[in-house]
Amino acid sequence: MPLPFLPDIPLSLALPAAATALAYLNAKHSVFYDAKLIAAAVKMSVRTRVAERKDHLNIFYVLEQNALSPKTANHEFIVYNGQSWTFHEAYITVLRFGNWFKNVHNVKSREIVALDCMNSSSFVFMILGLWSIGASPALINFNLTNKPLAHSLKVSTARLVIVDDEVRDHFTPELLQTFASPEFRDGKGPLQVEYLTADLEAQIIKEEPVRQDDKERAGALQRDMAFLIYTSGTTGLPKPAIVSWQKCWISVIFVGHWMGLTSQDRFYTCMPLYHSSAAMLAFVNCIQCASTLVIGRRFSARNFMAEARDNNATIIQYVGETLRYILATPPNIDPVTGEDLDKKHNIRLAFGNGLRPDIWNRFKHRFNIPTIAEFYAATEGTNGSWNLSSNDFSAGAIGRNGTIGDLILNQHVTVVDVDWETEEPWRNPKTGLCRKTPRGDPGELLLALDSSDPNASFQGYFKNPEATEKKILRNVLVKGDAYFRTGDMVRWDKEGRWYFSDRLGDTFRWKSENVSTSEVSEVMGAHPAVHEANVYGVALPNHDGRAGCAALITSDQLASGQSTGLALEPSRTILDEIASHTLKNLPRYAAPIFLRVMPEMPATGNMKQQKQDLRTQGVDPEQISKDHRIYWLQGNTYVPFERRDWDRINGGQVRL
Repeated sequence: MPLPFLPDIPLSLALPAAATALAYLNAKHSVFYDAKLIAAAVKMSVRTRVAERKDHLNIFYVLEQNALSPKTANHEFIVYNGQSWTFHEAYITVLRFGNWFKNVHNVKSREIVALDCMNSSSFVFMILGLWSIGASPALINFNLTNKPLAHSLKVSTARLVIVDDEVRDHFTPELLQTFASPEFRDGKGPLQVEYLTADLEAQIIKEEPVRQDDKERAGALQRDMAFLIYTSGTTGLPKPAIVSWQKCWISVIFVGHWMGLTSQDRFYTCMPLYHSSAAMLAFVNCIQCASTLVIGRRFSARNFMAEARDNNATIIQYVGETLRYILATPPNIDPVTGEDLDKKHNIRLAFGNGLRPDIWNRFKHRFNIPTIAEFYAATEGTNGSWNLSSNDFSAGAIGRNGTIGDLILNQHVTVVDVDWETEEPWRNPKTGLCRKTPRGDPGELLLALDSSDPNASFQGYFKNPEATEKKILRNVLVKGDAYFRTGDMVRWDKEGRWYFSDRLGDTFRWKSENVSTSEVSEVMGAHPAVHEANVYGVALPNHDGRAGCAALITSDQLASGQSTGLALEPSRTILDEIASHTLKNLPRYAAPIFLRVMPEMPATGNMKQQKQDLRTQGVDPEQISKDHRIYWLQGNTYVPFERRDWDRINGGQVRL
């Protein structure tokens, strides 16, 4: 019987009306998306607290649970190089590695052991093996050599480093002599170097799979170290960031629930396991969700999709410019049937961070991948943003949220104005406090910390309190508060979408205007003649500020296969088109004055663009490789920049 104050509406009309109202509310306020985020947050909080109460924060216990459960014991966990290991087989192998560390090298509970290894199943087994005996791995970037390598090993405090046999040549006689000194570890003895050869692995597999007593892993707190992961070192020597057990649980449980990761998923990654993206959000995530981790040895743009397809991947991981390089490969057409093999796969989702807006939809459409799961976070950061995008509404965003999410996020994050003279958050001269940016305007993203105990969520850099304190900003919105400085400029629009604007320090001033290198790169990358654009500011004699310069890989260069190692000279038509496109889509002050056409783009081991060396070299012909081509904007087009032009700028004869 209907309530007396409500009209008696037929069910056939009421249900569609309710559905329409619900759809409207969801479209306007993103209710369902916020509900998904909130459910993920609740799940991560509950599971983390349960693990802490049981003294099972160590991820080894999650592996053990999967290995001993009848539901998952025989489920594939690791796939690598044509071999696979079930959860139970991996568990036995991990125990062997753990006992090898303990019996052969006398590794103790809470000791740090450095791993300088490329992607492999053994790398994963070593991480878990160290956790199985209560020790902590320090993950070294296998691309490092010389001073950065020596520094990374020294600051880890490790007395033992396991080195992939394939990067053995990085350990030169000079470095080995340095490591052998009793003073290398500040008087605590030399560093022992052990190469992971096939013979050594065969010896390790002969170890007894003895499970160490729980007391070896006991007493772990959420803030305690799970492993050390290093910053990229693009602005200095790498710094070891403490990745806590809390982060291992909170990050992966949240992410797993957010993107719907299940035991039926096969997660393919060839991103470097020394970095948090692959180490935590792929490897540890697959343990937590009992999913299959398919490991690629190294990234190959040409083989990426084929390897994902051959391994029946349902999720692929990308970082930085990965998908741009894949998109640049020729279409993969079956020569017999004419079938488009680019679309022949079971991939439901591409997951990662750093996907540029200019190729976002192009990648989705070419490879028929329905969903992009883009996130923003930092290894040492305390929060992140999340964008599960299956339509154009949030394409290009690093995160999104609805009305409910707004209320929650306003308590945990803020975006503040920046003083561009100091590149520090702007402060009111009277109050000393920072100022929130209007929604949609760029500002530095800050993440809230517990002001009475910042290290509860931000563990900082290992044995580097000075660097740790520099990342904490106090008295931001009210006296006594504390925030983590991301150093990243973002825009949070009124629709709840988050967009990456620039890395603080990459934005430069020219003609008294702030220029976002990220936004300029996006505009230039949208032109079909430009495969990749890396934009930065260069200092010029007799000029204030920095002039824009775009290092380019052209589509013609890519099509040539870069066989000569020289940058191809763009045609006059292409130079005119790039200039016209740039000036049409950017204000004149933001249009790069210089183009530097290169045969290949410098990048970190994790596929992020590098600017530091390019910025330092500027456009001085003496500093630039003879293999590169330099052009400058004259009128409405780009023309070759010659030595005589540089001399005129040096002599004060040119004002730009």
